[in-house]
Parts: sequence; C-alpha cells; structure tokens
Amino acid sequence: MVNSKPLLLLSNDDGYQAKGINVLIEALHDEYDLIVVAPDGPRSGASCAITSAVPVSYGTVRQEEGLSIYKCSGTPVDCVKLALHTIVPRVPDLIIGGINHGDNSSVNVHYSGTMGIVIEGCLKGIPSIGFSLCNHAADADFSFTLPFLKKIVKSTLENGLPYGTCLNVNFPDSNEIKGIRICRQTDGVWINEFAHCEHPRNKGYFWLTGSYKNLEPSAEETDHWALEHDYVAITPTQIDMTAYGLIEKLKSWDWSL
Repeated sequence: MVNSKPLLLLSNDDGYQAKGINVLIEALHDEYDLIVVAPDGPRSGASCAITSAVPVSYGTVRQEEGLSIYKCSGTPVDCVKLALHTIVPRVPDLIIGGINHGDNSSVNVHYSGTMGIVIEGCLKGIPSIGFSLCNHAADADFSFTLPFLKKIVKSTLENGLPYGTCLNVNFPDSNEIKGIRICRQTDGVWINEFAHCEHPRNKGYFWLTGSYKNLEPSAEETDHWALEHDYVAITPTQIDMTAYGLIEKLKSWDWSL
C-alpha cells in the first residue's frame, strides 16, 4: 500500500462475514486504504477480552489494491493487537469498529466487542470510532447510515481526537434520520438477564437474555433519547475511568490500621 491515502484499520465483533463490516468496507474503499482484521466468527459481548490461554492465528481472506482482509481466531481486541503488531505497514490514521448489528448506547459500551476494538485503539494513541446500528438482524439495512458514517470518518480524520478519547456512534434503525446529536451516556441497567430453561437430566440451564431499563427516559442530552427520536448519537468516550470527584473524599477517610 502506498501512503497517498489515509490508512484505516477495521474490525468488528460479528465476524468478517457479517454484513455490517462488509457494508463499511464498500463505503470506505474508494477513499481510503483499508486493512481489515476481524474475528473468524461472532464474538458479540467480548468487550475488551484478550486471548491468553491458547494461541491466536490469522489467515488471508482477500487482497487487492488498497484492501486487505484477514480473519483471526481471537477476540476483537486480539484482532487489533495482532494487526498493529504484525500486519499493518504503518500506524493507521484511524481505527474503526463496526458496523455492529445492534446498538451500543448507554451501559452497552462496557460489554461491547465493537467498543473493545475502539478502546484498544485509543489505548494505543490512535483515533478510533465505533459504529453501531439499532438492528440485530443479519440482513439489516445499513444504507441510510452511510452518508453520516462517511461524514463522521472524514471529520475525525480532519480534526483528530484528544489523547485518551474515542467516539461511540450509534445509528437509529430509521431511514428518516433527523441529524446528529452529541450526547452523553444514558444512565440505564439491564434487568431479568437470564432465562431458566428445563433440562431432562439435571436442574436446567440459563440462557442470557434480559431487557434494558432506561433510568432517565426524559433526559434529552442522552444517547438513548437521541436514538429513540431518530438522531445519530455520538458519545465521546474516554479510557481514563478515574472517579476524580471521589479522590478528595477518599483522602478524608480514616486509613490508619
């Protein structure tokens, strides 16, 4: 690859064959050099997990001018680590996770393999964006997201991001998007998270399920509100999880033994 175009590193948590990442490749291929390193199968909910107990491997799926696609046996974060260590010819100008099948707003950011990709890129000091659509269907329609996606990628490359920050971008499942809103993360929680299923030979088993409960449904500055009202939600996210407001209070506690 020559250096005439910005180099983007792409990955996801739905696997290299998922429609979302292939739509992303098609949308960006003309303007950018792309290296894609994605899991060889679904890894949803992997968050920032890494593989340490078994080896990780990768193989070539497709190569052409300005585009290389690889599949990896590891997690989404493994894909980024391996790409940066072994595959990319230079530091990428941008790392992108997605387009994810299913939204990653609110507390989902903590569970998301898509955002695991982005956080790993952020930890390496590389501007990073996660894109997600509020539709879990394998054949979801991503077409209406593309003008916004291209604009967000271009703007991020032009303006950069402060060190230690990244973008969590969620698209509503609507072909009548009203625009973009810059949001904060919604305060919410998952409830009823397991379904108990009967098994004829033992006490049964549990299947992960659950429903999301928005604890502030009327808060218009939040990502969940934006999505429910057909806006693209961009939530700036940071890797420094220090609770700065608690530091002075903790210093006032009695720590003597």
